[in-house]
Formats: sequence, C-alpha cells, structure tokens
Amino acid sequence: MKARHKRIAIIVGGLASLSIAAFFVLNALNSNIALFFTPTQVYAGEAPKDRVFRIGGMVRDGSLQRNSMTVHFVVTDTAKDIPVAYTGILPDLFKEGKGVVAQGKLGPDGQFIATEVLAKHDANYMPPEAKHAIDQAQAERMEKTLTRMVAKPTPVP
Repeated sequence: MKARHKRIAIIVGGLASLSIAAFFVLNALNSNIALFFTPTQVYAGEAPKDRVFRIGGMVRDGSLQRNSMTVHFVVTDTAKDIPVAYTGILPDLFKEGKGVVAQGKLGPDGQFIATEVLAKHDANYMPPEAKHAIDQAQAERMEKTLTRMVAKPTPVP
C-alpha cells in the first residue's frame, strides 16, 4: 500500500470515528432534553405525547387536593388549564396562585404526570416563558372583552 493510500485510509477512519462519536453525543443530548410548554400549547397538542417535557404557569386557586402522597392541582396560564398529578413531597414555596414548573409526561387521559415540581424562589420570579404566556393570554382576553364591548354598545338613557 502506498503512503498516499495509507494517509487517505487514516483520514477516512478518523472522520468515521468522529461522526460516530458526534452521533452518540447528539443522541444523548436529545434524549435528555426537557422542553418547556405552556398549558395553552399542551392543550393545542404541541407538546410531545411520549417524551418528558416541562409545563409552567400558575397553580389555580382552589385546585390543590392531597391524597396521601399524591397531590393533584391545576396549572393555568389564564387561558387554558392542565390537571397535574404528582407523587412526592412538594417544595416549601409551592402554593395556590403562585408560579410553578413541573417536569413529566402527558398521560393518555390528558393529565400531566409530574416527576418533579419546582416552585418559584422569590416573590418576583417567574420563568420568562410562563410570564410571556400569561401576558399573552391576558392580552387576548382583554381584546375579546373590548371586541364584545364595541360590538354591543350600551344604550345611553
């Protein structure tokens, strides 16, 4: 075998090894990623059905129910609600009306089965995605209200 052929064989072998290593690294990263979705996005079917993801929003007031170690609550972005079930100990800062991010999978019945629940850490914190979703839902609600008010003017006596 000529030196030129040996050099080409080493380069091709090196590129093949590098490609295989890159494939395994990217595959590991892809399988461990947990994307963030709002309740509106989950309701619209944008969230994966068979993969772990995060859902964030506010815990709806009056929705918290404890059943031994299982806790049921509703996460909302003021537009849509998603029921959540979590078995385990909740963070100390977890409360109704406060921000929450839960990680888990969507069950076949549409209930989110959480494996981890994170509560906000201070009075001003909310994940940027959740804040944007809540602001957008409130803006849409306000727009609908204004549209109804314009469509139905109240008679002046």
